[in-house]
Amino acid sequence: MNKRQKEILTVRLVSVAFAILAFAVFQPLGMDKLGWLLYVHLLAILLLGVGVCYVSELILTYLLHKPSASDKGVGYVIHRNLWFQLINTPLMALMVCLYLHFAMSAKGLPSPLNPKGYATMLMVLAFCSFAIGLYWRFKYRSRYLAMELEEARVLNEELKKLQPKVSGQQELITSETASDIITLAGTTNENVTLCVSFLLYIEAVGNYVKVCHLIDGQVRTDMLRATSKQMEQTLQAYPMVVRCHRAYLVNIMQVEQVVSRSGTTQLMMKPNHESIPVSRSHMAAVKETVKAL
Repeated sequence: MNKRQKEILTVRLVSVAFAILAFAVFQPLGMDKLGWLLYVHLLAILLLGVGVCYVSELILTYLLHKPSASDKGVGYVIHRNLWFQLINTPLMALMVCLYLHFAMSAKGLPSPLNPKGYATMLMVLAFCSFAIGLYWRFKYRSRYLAMELEEARVLNEELKKLQPKVSGQQELITSETASDIITLAGTTNENVTLCVSFLLYIEAVGNYVKVCHLIDGQVRTDMLRATSKQMEQTLQAYPMVVRCHRAYLVNIMQVEQVVSRSGTTQLMMKPNHESIPVSRSHMAAVKETVKAL
């Protein structure tokens, strides 16, 4: 068993043990009626619970095609952990109800294997899953921060490779000769005609979008009554424009640097050094776009 496997086993044991502790304290579904045998049954549930965790891991890896891979970034890891909890919690609740069904039926006690009993166990385990999830997030916070810094370092290396390409394009392209001129239209009569190569970003502001772009080397901002989703559909033919946040679309070719600090990631724009936030849910798309350009 390697270091990674030992760590996973430790996490599973501690997580299940937390739920077992909650059972021992609150004794839901009439567990108190088992007497001193309750603690023997809790030990058995602990071992079975670890097994259920590995079953959930197999489902997540082979059926949902979400293998464990820390190199895919913090966003992927957190998203995968959420999926694990969504799968594991109902399975664990079913396993506990089944086990208690046989344990309590053997003593002539009412079985908890019914919709009400399952719902009760599901709520107990959902609370335990949420609490232990917060614990692991706090415990591995420094690791997540280190992963974010590594992501930023790799992206900055990729962006440096793009700089000569971008500089060459900007020397050749002018607002009059650009082949990627496009008109962005809103729901009213206003529209903005620009060269996509000179687009910096588009920000959603209430019922409007703020279009930030370059004209003759100067930053200009125009407002359109539209949604960022409409802008995203209009610009979908241009792979350099990617959603980095629910409120922002950004032109990767105009990004100078990726900055990661205090658990947040931002894109520093070249012309005005303005910072654009990157949400964890969109980090993967940003990485893919940078690598593809």
